[in-house]
Amino acid sequence: MFRLGELFSGPGGLACGAMRADIGNDDYRIVHAWANDFDEATCQTYRHNICKNDEDTSVYCGDVRDLDISRDNPLFRDHPFNAFAFGFPCNDFSVVGEQKGFDGTYGPLYTYGVRVLRLFQPQWFLAENVSGLASANKGGALPKIMKDLHDSGYRIYPHMYKFEEYGVPQARHRIIIIGIRNDFPYEFLPPAPTTPDATMYMTSRQALENPPIPHDAANNELPRMSKIVVERLKYIEPGQNAFNAELPPSLQLNVKGAKISQIYRRLDPDKPSYTVTGSGGGGTHIYHYEKNRALTNRERARLQTFPDDFIFKGTKEKVRRQIGMAVPCEGARQIFEAVMKTFAGIPYEHVEKCNIEFKN
Repeated sequence: MFRLGELFSGPGGLACGAMRADIGNDDYRIVHAWANDFDEATCQTYRHNICKNDEDTSVYCGDVRDLDISRDNPLFRDHPFNAFAFGFPCNDFSVVGEQKGFDGTYGPLYTYGVRVLRLFQPQWFLAENVSGLASANKGGALPKIMKDLHDSGYRIYPHMYKFEEYGVPQARHRIIIIGIRNDFPYEFLPPAPTTPDATMYMTSRQALENPPIPHDAANNELPRMSKIVVERLKYIEPGQNAFNAELPPSLQLNVKGAKISQIYRRLDPDKPSYTVTGSGGGGTHIYHYEKNRALTNRERARLQTFPDDFIFKGTKEKVRRQIGMAVPCEGARQIFEAVMKTFAGIPYEHVEKCNIEFKN
């Protein structure tokens, strides 16, 4: 059994995928050990869905920079773990924004995951970040992070996953690094895509309509829409945004500089969604392909492959942010199952090699 500890846990996308991972052998399953996130509503969501029956001490809510990473800390002492996951904050590595990398507030936070690895030496780990990490700090951030992870005592397997190729109804590209402790003989290879080409992708319509969202589903309140936004959406076709639709002058946006393609962009019902983010202001909500409104949080959660009984805590704005920051549960499940099969010696369909090279 693998007992999973998490830094930067978010609402539990990775944990939900981990708990659902099943390789047909109860000796190889993943259970919750402990978790940390800085936001109280996010921690409430995690507690409610991942460890509802656990004592409150297994989830530490607070800034990781204030976390005592030592064997004396009851979080670690009372909740032993042999597997570890951390989706370290991506704000400074994202291709959207200033991309400050290590020079930003969040860029150096991966080092706290490295501290956990060096001190506790779990059998394996999963580290996750945005695709922009590959170009951050003029291409120097990812090699530095990989070296630090490797030097903590692990063979590492970095791979860029396109989650639409793994049954997720969303174009979401993430770098995920699997590490296996050096004293284990196992070699990991990323699982093969289950929906490898566009003809097989799960579409946004399939995600939102098959099956229909239950009428009493949580987090499904309709968003408030201003009259001008509703009028603007009437002119925007599925797949279009506010800049390539034929809008009358009164509804056009007076925006200087870059015209972001996500502004008032409707979903294309026959394609996966564009990337779900935690933002929402200035027309950056995700907009329905038919209805003249933004998606509800439950619809956004469907695009992230959260089950309908996964209940998010907090205000609508906080829930929107939680959903946007999460790792898609279905993609996580497939990766965790590949890790477990690697340890169990069970063959599985995999790619020939990782698509990111690590040079020690």
